[in-house]
Amino acid sequence: MSAVIHPSAIVHASAQIGDDVEIGPFAIVGEDCVVGDGSVIAARATLERYVTIGRDVKIGVGSVLGGDPQDLKFKGERTTVEIGDGTTIREYSTINRGTSQSFHTTVGKNCFLMSYVHLAHDCHIGDGVIISNGTQLAGHVTIDEKAILSGLVAVHQFATIGRYCFIGGCSRVAKDVPPYVKAVGNPIKLYGLNSVGLERNGFPDDVRRELKRAYKLFFKSELNLSQARERALAELQPFSEIQEFLAFFDRSDRGSVV
Repeated sequence: MSAVIHPSAIVHASAQIGDDVEIGPFAIVGEDCVVGDGSVIAARATLERYVTIGRDVKIGVGSVLGGDPQDLKFKGERTTVEIGDGTTIREYSTINRGTSQSFHTTVGKNCFLMSYVHLAHDCHIGDGVIISNGTQLAGHVTIDEKAILSGLVAVHQFATIGRYCFIGGCSRVAKDVPPYVKAVGNPIKLYGLNSVGLERNGFPDDVRRELKRAYKLFFKSELNLSQARERALAELQPFSEIQEFLAFFDRSDRGSVV
């Protein structure tokens, strides 16, 4: 089935529009944009340029994807925004293209970005992430798979939020947040393992138990980071989730919230 494009919409001659696409009134699909099969571009939404969206993506009213990065170092390089299959982006959200640091801003598959979310340049969002209303991400932020950010959260540039995290509303994330935990506040603080989220996502009891032990070693003991790591390696079951938890501290550039 061919695309349904409202007569008032503007579609650039270089854009590629898939089958079963809907493009609403006064929407704009700009230069070298690609819209996958079954996707919906709502009224007054704009894909400025160099935006690729996958299959069955929904872009809400007034959202703007593919704008220039808000970075004084940007010199007009060709950079992109890439949105994975099945993702929903609600009203008045903005996603800027990358810079020469990574050349891409990416959102994974089956994500849900609610109204007024902003993703700055070079953000990289994993599959299944939920970002609630009004949350703002500075440049170079990484959010790993299945993390949930509540409303009105502000994330500092270059911060990383680990997979299956839960970030409470109105938090200021200035450092990296380890995977599998809950955190909230300004300044943000850890509030234990994200036990409810892990259970809902089918993590086995023994894995959740070992993650809880790891959390206590790192954040509820008198051990320093290297001592906690040694204890964890010696005492905990070597589940892949434990290995990921430990590896997080090795690669963290900004340091972890506590």
